[in-house]
Amino acid sequence: MPLARSLSMTSLNGLPQWEDEDLPVEDLLLFEVSWEVTNKVGGIYTVIQTKAKITADEWGENYVLVGPYFEHNVKTQVEACEPPNPAVKKAMDTMKSQGCQAFFGRWLIEGSPYVLLFDIGSAAWNLDKWKGEFWDVSNIGIPFHDREANDAVIFGSLTAWFLKELSSQFDDKPNIIAHFHEWQAGVGLILSRSQKLPVATIFTTHATLLGRYLCAASIDFYNNLDQFDIDKEAGERQIYHRYCMERASVHCAHVFTTVSQITAIEAEHMLKRNPDVVTPNGLNVKKFSAMHEFQNLHSMYKARIQEFVRGHFYGHLDFSLEKTLFFFIAGRYEFSNKGADMFLEALSRLNFLLRVHKTDVTVVVFFIMPAKTNNFNVETLKGQAVRKQLWDTAQSVKEKFGKKLYNALLKGEIPDLNKILDRDDITIMKRAIFSTQRHCLPPVTTHNMIDDSNDPILNTIRRIGLFNNRTDRVKVILHPEFLSSTSPLLPLDYEEFVRGCHLGVFPSYYEPWGYTPAECTVMGIPSVTTNLSGFGCFMQEHVADPAAYGIYIVDRRFRSPDESCNQLTQFLYGFCQQSRRQRIIQRNRTERLSDLLDWRYLGRYYMHARHLALSRTFPDKFEMEPSAPPKTEGFRYPRPSSVPPSPSVSQHSSPHHSEDEDEDERYDEDEEAERDRQNIKSPFSLGVLPQGKKKQHGEYRN
Repeated sequence: MPLARSLSMTSLNGLPQWEDEDLPVEDLLLFEVSWEVTNKVGGIYTVIQTKAKITADEWGENYVLVGPYFEHNVKTQVEACEPPNPAVKKAMDTMKSQGCQAFFGRWLIEGSPYVLLFDIGSAAWNLDKWKGEFWDVSNIGIPFHDREANDAVIFGSLTAWFLKELSSQFDDKPNIIAHFHEWQAGVGLILSRSQKLPVATIFTTHATLLGRYLCAASIDFYNNLDQFDIDKEAGERQIYHRYCMERASVHCAHVFTTVSQITAIEAEHMLKRNPDVVTPNGLNVKKFSAMHEFQNLHSMYKARIQEFVRGHFYGHLDFSLEKTLFFFIAGRYEFSNKGADMFLEALSRLNFLLRVHKTDVTVVVFFIMPAKTNNFNVETLKGQAVRKQLWDTAQSVKEKFGKKLYNALLKGEIPDLNKILDRDDITIMKRAIFSTQRHCLPPVTTHNMIDDSNDPILNTIRRIGLFNNRTDRVKVILHPEFLSSTSPLLPLDYEEFVRGCHLGVFPSYYEPWGYTPAECTVMGIPSVTTNLSGFGCFMQEHVADPAAYGIYIVDRRFRSPDESCNQLTQFLYGFCQQSRRQRIIQRNRTERLSDLLDWRYLGRYYMHARHLALSRTFPDKFEMEPSAPPKTEGFRYPRPSSVPPSPSVSQHSSPHHSEDEDEDERYDEDEEAERDRQNIKSPFSLGVLPQGKKKQHGEYRN
């Protein structure tokens, strides 16, 4: 038997590398299979799309993404080309000769990875035969009326067929790794294992099927994980066959991974297997060359949001926009899962606190959650028209005023300010003021909702009474549509809108990872998350004092809903008390955490999963060092020693801090940033090995 190769990792220029010099990537082929390759359905699309560059950099032409063929997606996202590997081309030709269409090309995203797309429709005539074969190997029956499950059977059968044709061409090399995402791709994994194909398999669940269904039903999920009758719950929700497909995929895989520790706990109870590796989701972090460019972007886009607010609250604009904070929540309209119910209750309590303490801070809260609408609200459109009319009036008066002032100064005279505006100017301005009078409150929604009497957000607003009254210090705006730069109301893309806000609030009850707070972090915007989201757990593990870095983590796991709501209220109230300088300092710190979420660092967890799969599938060829999955134990961002992030931990009770107080002088941005850079480099940059020297087990600082 040949000597097994030792697998471990090093890092070179931030990218993972194979340590073993005798193990070139040319000896391996990596296929990543998902229903969301070039096909945006949910968050898995973001994971695969953002991870593609780091994986393509590592694997080159030996990395291929496998997904379904949809013509409208291919026309706009994929450039056709020939497979560089002749074995892949031969396997595709064999399938095409038997009536199944396959498409190969480059996905036009960062990294330009190769994609192999199977046309589900062209192979649908095999459905009954393939369902029978799937029943023979798994005893899972697929009902004819579940189109998504039927498509999954076709897609999985095509994937397994391709892997069989491909692997049959190789005696020894290259070795094949197939990574499957979610239950829709799982059939291919089950069939590959049943046919005993020489393929190392990995299965990743981004959220368990049953977990999402149970949480949506407002069940106390996490405190009863070990109490559920899994088969009964799945059967009652008519997803038993899907649940069986997911569970079979988990147990057939050589390596099983999830995206977070909280999902790992869930999978242990729902799917009856402990994950081998936790693979956190990352982002492609693009650093600005200028140190504070993201702060300038915040100011620019905040001004754009302020313009919208001027129009929306015309006639009721009796609050200072300079002392107004913008909060937002965004995502799928899952009222309980996304924490919108708790957020609204906390806003009611925050409104009470701000009014009792007679603060001059106003909070405008945006709910960006798509729902069914009948287009824009007339009152909202009118508000923007009134704002534009006032702007035009002010500009025309300013132009006349400027000309008279200019002419007077040319003559060497100080103009009589009582005469510089004539009667017509005064009349125009009075008419403009009268046009801003409104006899109704500013609307709480920007669109006409189709079923507003049953809308959970609007019903909660009615219950707590947040109707945008003059006395309310918290104003609410529901925008039930995704943001777009072409909108006549709020012409901003989502990224621009996030940069213009002060705080993102995501108090989710069910959130396997949570890309929304992660996106806030890389843009330097503080956010609220929970210890039931993967992102919140990740930050708790890696940052000693997350709140100091603008990550507020609500405890929804070990506290009652009322206690969690009070904690969220205190976070929001503390944020409102911060001075402008404190918010700027906090944004600097938040943005520095973006290194933690970069795929260049988080890609190492996927590397470990692939190494583990190879060692389990081909133990005579590959030997995994008996070490735990890569972790960053002992690596925690320390709490900054300079300015406290909020007045709750300062010596002052007033939210207005002097710019020249002693504690402010302790803050040194460059010094603190360098210290944080050192903290993140020490665990992740494992160092390049000197030629001829190999690290022994236990030498890695993980």
